[in-house]
Amino acid sequence: MSHAAADRIFAVVPAAGRGERFDPHARQPKQYARLAGATVLEWSLEALRREPRIARIVIALRAGDEQGAALIDALGDARLERTVGGGSRQESVLRGLEHLSAGAAPTDWVLVHDAARPCLAPGEVQALLAAVAAGAPGAVLAAPVFDTVKREAAGAVAATVERAGLWRALTPQLFRLGELRSALEAALAAGEAVTDESQAMERRGVRPALVAGSPFNIKVTRAEDLEVAEVVLRGRATARMRIGQGTDVHAFGEGDHVMLGGVRIAHTRGVVAHSDGDVVIHALCDALLGALGAGDIGQHFPDSDARYRGADSRTFLREVAAKVRAAGFALVNADVTVLAEAPRIARHRAAMVANLAADLGVEASLVNVKATTTERLGFLGRGEGLAATATVLLQS
Repeated sequence: MSHAAADRIFAVVPAAGRGERFDPHARQPKQYARLAGATVLEWSLEALRREPRIARIVIALRAGDEQGAALIDALGDARLERTVGGGSRQESVLRGLEHLSAGAAPTDWVLVHDAARPCLAPGEVQALLAAVAAGAPGAVLAAPVFDTVKREAAGAVAATVERAGLWRALTPQLFRLGELRSALEAALAAGEAVTDESQAMERRGVRPALVAGSPFNIKVTRAEDLEVAEVVLRGRATARMRIGQGTDVHAFGEGDHVMLGGVRIAHTRGVVAHSDGDVVIHALCDALLGALGAGDIGQHFPDSDARYRGADSRTFLREVAAKVRAAGFALVNADVTVLAEAPRIARHRAAMVANLAADLGVEASLVNVKATTTERLGFLGRGEGLAATATVLLQS
């Protein structure tokens, strides 16, 4: 995380329930129901497994659950670990946290995700991680309530509930391991059954960030929910990739440095620009906006707007990254090329990658920065300016 680089990220998936509401005869827990060629649990683990920053994923199974153990082992993912869950979701999450605590620090982050939410998108995981990277004490994935809500009494409508400000809590939810464990233990000791991690943290005065999630991130509770989940997952299987490319050029002017990838690099000249003239970030923003079909950087941050005079281009990238997540996409990878005779970027490359990855909310391994010259040809070869190109791949 950008504000606490040493903090690691883990996940806990409580999967010890028997699913009586899903199957009154308890023939099979809902997490093992078949869905789009796999089990509900496999799909629920999918987005977590696709996030490279998650170091370990602990699945809390009920005692003697050989089916779950075999399924997890068959996935062949070394990050997946098993522990025995409890009699309630609250207890299962606690046991997952206890299992993690042997090798994790109290300040490490933990994503808690329902075993029966198979439609989680990778972009939603990235959005949660970006929220705490920005300083939130925790983050809750949620969807605003748009339907009219009724309160019931004795089988009849008792009142219409004001829906302004109401959100449906989804998962994952993200908190620091030590704080969440303490909050859940305190609720358990007080005899209070909490229905999600946020409720336990709220009892301690913590106000986590609300992160807008997809309304399609449904929880499989009844058998008919499988039909909805099937439609969502089948729909994602088509047209789930987007490619974008961007280019930016700036002429050299007065100054003693250039900004590239958010790094200030000493140079004999500066650049002529309305903002800080960071061609790397501008090209990357254009590539992302292009992949979304959302125009270009000039439309979103026009040079006619005084607010952007001398602006730090990293603010542009963070805003564009938020648009990517809001559209339900996650970055698969980004590749950037700097074209200039000078300055040389080799010793600055790692810092540039770190900045870009932090602003995009992704693992540094998903971002590549390289440089080339034009063999002294053209305006770049004559040292009149510098340029950058960027290509990105997004996945929904």
